[in-house]
Amino acid sequence: MRKCFAHAIPILAVLVFVAGCASTTLQSEWRDPAYTAGPFKKIFVIGLSARDVTARRVFEDVMVSKLTATGVQAIPEWQYIKAEGPAPEGAMSATVDSTGADAVLMARLVAIDKQIDVSPVVVPGPAYGGYGWYGPYAGWYSGWYALPQVRQYDVVYVETTLFDTRTKRLVWSATSKTVDPASIQQEAPGFADTIIAAMQKAGLVPAPKS
Repeated sequence: MRKCFAHAIPILAVLVFVAGCASTTLQSEWRDPAYTAGPFKKIFVIGLSARDVTARRVFEDVMVSKLTATGVQAIPEWQYIKAEGPAPEGAMSATVDSTGADAVLMARLVAIDKQIDVSPVVVPGPAYGGYGWYGPYAGWYSGWYALPQVRQYDVVYVETTLFDTRTKRLVWSATSKTVDPASIQQEAPGFADTIIAAMQKAGLVPAPKS
């Protein structure tokens, strides 16, 4: 019996690792080639399609913190607009103008795809109660079995856009994919890092200090 548990523990560890793994990658990206004004200095952050005010606040706070670390002065929308759902465009424009932001960063949920992954997991068969004819080598003949592991997970697609408040023009956009997100608290930092790195590469926020 101890032999069975010895084999099962590493398998369980692998399953826990696989189930808890999430990552964010960019699927597409666009930059306005006509924009030549350099990195933005003050960005107003909006998290659209969040399931509630708390989730929106968590996302905006994480993005603001990450942007601030690059040297940008960032402002979360929730500090000015408390209600759930998108604010009227006129009210949003007036709010952005009052902050003096030179850019607006907006993240919008595009889609959630349900995925199912089926893969075999090899587990040891039942051990014999005694050694029998083969003595201590009886465990070799206990057998191994392939059991199907079925895992259902979400793939989340988010569109992130960056607008120049002076011209009201779109200067950058990207679509990202996050596989198997656990919660907004856990995934927002990695999402923000991916988005900010892309904007730094595009010259729209200050480059990382060497």
